[in-house]
Amino acid sequence: MSGVTLNNAVKKYGTTQVIHNVDLQISEGEFCVFVGPSGCGKSTLLRMIAGLEETSGGQISIGGRDVTHMDAADRGVAMVFQTYALYPHMTVEENMGFGLKMNKVPKAEVKAKVDEASRILKLDDYLKRKPKALSGGQRQRVAIGRAIVRGPEVFLFDEPLSNLDAELRVDMRVEIARLHKEIGATMIYVTHDQVEAMTLADKIVVLRAGVIEQVGSPMELYKNPDNRFVAGFIGSPSMNFLRGVVEGGKVRLTELSRTIDANVPLPAEGKPVLVGVRPQHMTISEASDDLTLYIRERLGGVAYDYLLTASGDKITVETDSDEEIAEGSKVTIDFALENTMFFDGETEQRLR
Repeated sequence: MSGVTLNNAVKKYGTTQVIHNVDLQISEGEFCVFVGPSGCGKSTLLRMIAGLEETSGGQISIGGRDVTHMDAADRGVAMVFQTYALYPHMTVEENMGFGLKMNKVPKAEVKAKVDEASRILKLDDYLKRKPKALSGGQRQRVAIGRAIVRGPEVFLFDEPLSNLDAELRVDMRVEIARLHKEIGATMIYVTHDQVEAMTLADKIVVLRAGVIEQVGSPMELYKNPDNRFVAGFIGSPSMNFLRGVVEGGKVRLTELSRTIDANVPLPAEGKPVLVGVRPQHMTISEASDDLTLYIRERLGGVAYDYLLTASGDKITVETDSDEEIAEGSKVTIDFALENTMFFDGETEQRLR
């Protein structure tokens, strides 16, 4: 096992800079997830660590070795891609051992490593099958097994579950979490799905436009986000943001025609403020208010009510599935001060 350190890492394509001076420490044995919207630079950063993208500036170290300009094959990493990239004419056993065979590793050693990876991934019954006879989840496990047999210092995953259906994604999340606990290796995982990030990670790195917005454990980011972007990205459904303005030391909510206290220092009089409230911390009731219940999604035990303000802003409220308020009704919402977060309306930074 080895840790990974990035010091002032930069990536440019010509004059366009896509990774901006990233500093990051990933400890030995840690499961670190890079998360963010499409185009935020998370896969580029992973490929820089792998050696598949040249680093334009700064330093990347793995296990204390400077690997910034080292060939990918010499970095001690193994990468699992979104596409399985299995050889269709080879069996599962042959696919997993192919890299070792090409490096002229003795047959007995190859077999021992493949058997161990097969045991870990529960592939013993499929070793003689070819990829076409496997499900999507089984193929991805073979791709992970191919990485395991190499005995890397660091595992790199680039959106490995994106091609699987919803049920298989859940199953594979569990498998990857179990794999990490069993082998204890350092793992870096890229996803745009914040649910994957929350359920898998020891540490989450939230990226936007090639810049790290915040680093922390899943619950640290969920409970204590630094800015509106992180608050809105972590948590499903997303946090609601109500627009307000500072008046008389309080916040007047412009869409709800009410004023609330704040338990944090506020900007100057007349400045805009955003009030963040998660859907599960809101309640809904019928009233002649400026909100309209325009659709309800029933998901069994819970439902999500989607409300529209007079100006077209959307608010999501988690309710009981048996709630009887009809779609199209005028409604109001309530929430407690202890469940709110306040953000500067101009900088979008958290007010504390």
